[in-house]
Amino acid sequence: MTTDVPYAADAEQALSYDELEVLKLQYEKEVDAGHVTVQSKFNFAWGLVKSPRREHQVQGVKLLQDIYREEPARRRECLYYLALGQYKMGNYEEAKRFNGLLLEKEPSNLQAQSLSGLIDTKMTREGYIGLALAGGAAAIGTLLLAGLVRRANRH
Repeated sequence: MTTDVPYAADAEQALSYDELEVLKLQYEKEVDAGHVTVQSKFNFAWGLVKSPRREHQVQGVKLLQDIYREEPARRRECLYYLALGQYKMGNYEEAKRFNGLLLEKEPSNLQAQSLSGLIDTKMTREGYIGLALAGGAAAIGTLLLAGLVRRANRH
């Protein structure tokens, strides 16, 4: 099944301030009127998730979670952008979970496959960094312990 949505790398490009502002104003106008369309809510959430600002990403993920719960027909789109939002916030396990749900439904989805590669790369990199930090902490602990043992042996 082909998809007309961009690959994950393309989806990481943020909207301009003006573009995001248009989506925000439309959403707020509908909130003030007492009826928000699913499309306006989704568009605003999409723009927020693509933002480089964490607070925007958090807000976008919350809106997408609402849509996911309330609108079964929009779940596919929500899964991808929930995964992307979690990925951008550094929540790689959550990103992998949402993206995995999408890939279960659409195993040939190139967008989700692309995001899966990005998530795996980040998780691997984070794992190596974690190992290096743990190794460094262990080395420092060993040096401190050796110093204490030497000091105790002198007395």
